[in-house]
Amino acid sequence: MTPRAADRARYDRATAHLDAPVAIVDLEAFDANAADLVRRAGGKPIRVASKSVRCRALLERVLARDGFAGIMSFTLDESLWLARAGFEDVLLAYPSADRSGFGELTRDPKLAAAVTVMVDDVAQLDLIDAARAGGTEEVRVCLELDTALHLFGGRIRVGARRSPLREPAQLAELARSVVRRPGFRLVGIMAYEGHVAGVGDAVAGRPLRSRAVRLMQSAARKELAERRAAVVRAVRAVAPDLEFVNGGGTGSVQHTAAEDAVTEIAAGSGLFVPRLFDNYTSFTGRPAALFAQPVVRRPGVGVVTVLGGGYPASGVAGPDRLPVPYLPEGLRYDSQEGPGEVQTPLLGSPADDLRIGDKVWFRHAKAGELCERFESLHLVEGDRVTATVPTYRGEGMTFL
Repeated sequence: MTPRAADRARYDRATAHLDAPVAIVDLEAFDANAADLVRRAGGKPIRVASKSVRCRALLERVLARDGFAGIMSFTLDESLWLARAGFEDVLLAYPSADRSGFGELTRDPKLAAAVTVMVDDVAQLDLIDAARAGGTEEVRVCLELDTALHLFGGRIRVGARRSPLREPAQLAELARSVVRRPGFRLVGIMAYEGHVAGVGDAVAGRPLRSRAVRLMQSAARKELAERRAAVVRAVRAVAPDLEFVNGGGTGSVQHTAAEDAVTEIAAGSGLFVPRLFDNYTSFTGRPAALFAQPVVRRPGVGVVTVLGGGYPASGVAGPDRLPVPYLPEGLRYDSQEGPGEVQTPLLGSPADDLRIGDKVWFRHAKAGELCERFESLHLVEGDRVTATVPTYRGEGMTFL
């Protein structure tokens, strides 16, 4: 029996009492992935990206481990909810225009002490001030650095379009605006190099593309390390008491941690290890989060149909954004249908051994987005479900 076949047998036994669709987290794999992230971080604390987990019980589990500290959230509403629930260090990774949320933040000392907001434009400070509605609490602020790699004099850009702040002088100027402005305190800098941390460099069957990605990432790491250090020096000259410099992501943990200017690493997807994180030379994780769909039809030889399954991930639409049939091994989509909203045909010889009601296990392309489809996660240890915990959706929280 192969290791994957053994996992399938465990998952089937653990969930035999549960009807599919169902989502699980293998806690042994989850904990092993957490330990590997800590090892790769080389002693620097890891801030957990909540968008990649979207389950409070699992956020609590990983933050209870040595080597993890704080949360990186994705909306202001989520940040306030987590702070009200007792999480004491929440960094909002994206600027917000949530006026009511800022009003609440500036009226509540506990929330204001726990939440740090992201800023890359003076206009965002203006919006926060206009939303105070009498709130006088000091707002903790983090500046975001654009990490994109510019080639050929800027004619080619590699990396996400995030902050407009690229050069040390630009960040220093905004830092001065924050420091001079009553009601705000500059506490951090964030720089997420998604083109390094979130792009696989060993894509199966594509050796030339993989080599090109490795060359790009090597150049990007070198350029960013130099620029990030200069930015930190420039901002610290304005705000000497800066508390943190955040960088990295699951795919770049050890590289970013090696930079002296960086004080903490962000990571989240590496806990679940979805399919997009299979293609890296720098680390190998264990798939920890899976979902199962039930076989409901057997249309012919070598074909079964499962209920639902059309759960595409965000990003540029393409095959790599689709869930992948994982267990039993050897199933594939029908190229004429793919994963569907209400049914998904699957082809391959393993289909002939599946019966009506059997489970087919899938891996999602990205991490936390799976939790937008399920109200609960069943936590598996060995061949038993030892707990069932709500996702954000299961708690009635859909922040985006």
